[in-house]
Amino acid sequence: MALETLFVKVKTALSNSFDSVPPKLLKKKPSFKAKPNVGVLAFEIAGVMSKLLHLWHSLSDATIVRIRNDAVNLEGVRKIISNDESFLLGLACAEFAESLRVVANSVTRLSARCEDPALRAFHRAFLEFADSGRDPNGWALSGPKETESKLKKMERYVTLTATLYREMEDLTVMETTFRKALNHADGNVGSKDQQKLYELQQKIFWQKQEVKDLKERSLWSRSFDSVVILLVRFSFTVLARIKVVFGIGHCVPSLSRTLSASATVYPSDQNPNLEESSKLDGDKKEGDLDLGLGSGFFESNSKLLKAPESTLGAAGLALHYGNLIIVMEKMIKSPHLVGVDARDDLYGMLPRSIRWGLRGRLRGVGFCASDPVLAGEWREALGRILGWLSPLAHNMIKWQSERSFEQHNLVPKTNVLLLQTLFFANKDKTEAAITELLVGLNYIWRFEREMTAKAFFECANSHGLLLNLHKPT
Repeated sequence: MALETLFVKVKTALSNSFDSVPPKLLKKKPSFKAKPNVGVLAFEIAGVMSKLLHLWHSLSDATIVRIRNDAVNLEGVRKIISNDESFLLGLACAEFAESLRVVANSVTRLSARCEDPALRAFHRAFLEFADSGRDPNGWALSGPKETESKLKKMERYVTLTATLYREMEDLTVMETTFRKALNHADGNVGSKDQQKLYELQQKIFWQKQEVKDLKERSLWSRSFDSVVILLVRFSFTVLARIKVVFGIGHCVPSLSRTLSASATVYPSDQNPNLEESSKLDGDKKEGDLDLGLGSGFFESNSKLLKAPESTLGAAGLALHYGNLIIVMEKMIKSPHLVGVDARDDLYGMLPRSIRWGLRGRLRGVGFCASDPVLAGEWREALGRILGWLSPLAHNMIKWQSERSFEQHNLVPKTNVLLLQTLFFANKDKTEAAITELLVGLNYIWRFEREMTAKAFFECANSHGLLLNLHKPT
């Protein structure tokens, strides 16, 4: 009887905690208007913060040196994209600018909820700063110490909010489990089951305390103005950093002094890609907005990222060719493991343009592939082609997958630039290289099959000869 009474009390208490409204919430609200907290939007804001932080770290001295010395000098980039260093660095700058534009649009939507009219006007002020360098609100962070302080604050908020998300999910699981256990028990519980229910209820209690504490410390309990000002100031600072490292127009002097000379992408103060635009803007009157890139900083960079008609990106084939090259790479490394079905599947992946080119190359080749010297030469040739083509294919897959993966995570992981992928690759040059890989793969595949068949034949003959030798006369 005592156990049943305790069970009823537990069930009633739980039901009240889940379904009833606390009396204190029904009291008359105070006369003053409290600033609304961000609440559940904390998770969206943490995602925006993490992207800003990732952009900032991606613009470090070490990363910029890597872009200048390694990314734009990839053999594959030079062969099928461009050997114009200024153009390639312009693509890198454009991608950073486009990423920041997307983040700034999120900040704009959040700023509409602010009470401060200056924050609500963020979008206009941000575009003005991008195009002219004017910052009347002084939102760009003024030095390394202030930047580092705000950086750590945002990182702490992102970490706490991510932890809050996980703990809230765990709490939901616990409460669901407890509800199911109560419904399943339906009043008939033994002492062991009663103890388990009591322990689970205690876990739920402490989990709620943990969630409450995290809400108070994380973005959840912050006001929109206090959170958005962090996003606004860091957006301005990241934009200033982009202009510094790529030598574009106006920048914040204190930021430029923190950048080592070896890390600057352009040694001059002016981006070579902007010279023509500057000439076009030469007739502007004093006091007019200096758009920097002719039609606006972000607009021009967005246009630069639009793939030309001659590229795989424009044809919508970059990702498909990336997968195709990786499949061929595996086959070339182990041609003896490639079956007829796999070979047919590979052929089914080929677009019509490559099929036509392949038929022309294979016409008149013949069916014999028994020359080990020629097979060795083909292996070397295929190795050289894959040496510069394969990195772009793998980068293409990584670039795409990381952006898809990023949608489900607070912190983006992307470290590959679009210029390092097949997106801007010349379609004709890429298809010529793929056709060459297919011709070579065809030869070494047939060579491996013929050598295997020959070995089986010799083995069978040898076995038959041995049987004849041991046959009694």
